[in-house]
Amino acid sequence: MSIAIVTGSAGLVGSETARALVAAGMDVVGIDNDMRAVFFGADASTKTNRDRLIAELGHRYTHHDTDIRDRPALEALFRRYGRDIAVVVHAAAQPGHAQWSTGDPVEEFEINAVATLGLLELTRAWCPDAAFLFCSTNKVYGDRPNRLPLVETATRWEIAPGHEYADGVTESMSVDQSLHTSLGMSKLSADVLVQEYGIHHGIATASFRNCVIAGAAQSASKSHGMLGYIMKCAASRDPFTAIGHGGKQVRDVMHVHDLVRAFLEVIRSPFPGAVYNVGGGRTSNCSVLEAVRLAEEISGNPMDLSHSDDSRVGDHIWWVGSNALFQQRYPNWSPHYDVATMMREIYERNRAEWSAAA
Repeated sequence: MSIAIVTGSAGLVGSETARALVAAGMDVVGIDNDMRAVFFGADASTKTNRDRLIAELGHRYTHHDTDIRDRPALEALFRRYGRDIAVVVHAAAQPGHAQWSTGDPVEEFEINAVATLGLLELTRAWCPDAAFLFCSTNKVYGDRPNRLPLVETATRWEIAPGHEYADGVTESMSVDQSLHTSLGMSKLSADVLVQEYGIHHGIATASFRNCVIAGAAQSASKSHGMLGYIMKCAASRDPFTAIGHGGKQVRDVMHVHDLVRAFLEVIRSPFPGAVYNVGGGRTSNCSVLEAVRLAEEISGNPMDLSHSDDSRVGDHIWWVGSNALFQQRYPNWSPHYDVATMMREIYERNRAEWSAAA
């Protein structure tokens, strides 16, 4: 039986990846110690996801409450399964752009970069034929997207018509000479490591430089999980503050199922060392203000919206990634979900719990 190792397995991406890989015939070894609750508070805990995953997948899923920085514990797992490991999906990280990303850069680097190096080395030593998929971030580009020619409209910032990135930012954008924050710096370091192990060592690596990933099972918080948090505030009638840029900053948004479908494409036919800006693209993107209006429409509740002029350090004003390279290599893949569909799904799944808290 082929084994898949999934870090961050109780999170949104990790849990959906585990389900998909079990459905594809693999047994999954999950690694997740619920650091999300440490990063973002008890409301962001992934324990419910973990318990649901264990119940659903039974003996096909083995959970380890292990820190990804614990090299001896991870090495014991890799040694146990060895060349039976066919896939490593590294979805564990400190993913927040605020709070932690300005607090302790050393610990953040250890979590996001050093731990990734450790996993790559373990893959090279024990299962060099395995595919290694890394959940990177568009924050590897630093604040360079903010230098694009942008036009302000009533509800969003938009890129100037006719620009080379009008259909989405491609992987050609430079990652150099820009402000990254600890998050962007540590994830970029990991991203380059993943590329190096693909290009130099021949491991079937791929880095996914996503923007917003959404889904009904996400433990959304103020600092991470934009759509879920806005929808939660609408349903529970909690106040919501749009931070910076008049709430007109734009994000492309990808449903976790679309991301996992992209993972499966790469596992079947990898290009070692590849990087992809894959995401919602022009199919699925919105500004904060547009998401707020959708949340009001879906929930039927007017939102208590306020604005803060203090933008987050390095925050992107406009980001829509290009799917062109990915779709050139994997023409059967395209995003299936738009923003409105995702927000309705999030609301229907969580409305009872959130409304009870109102």
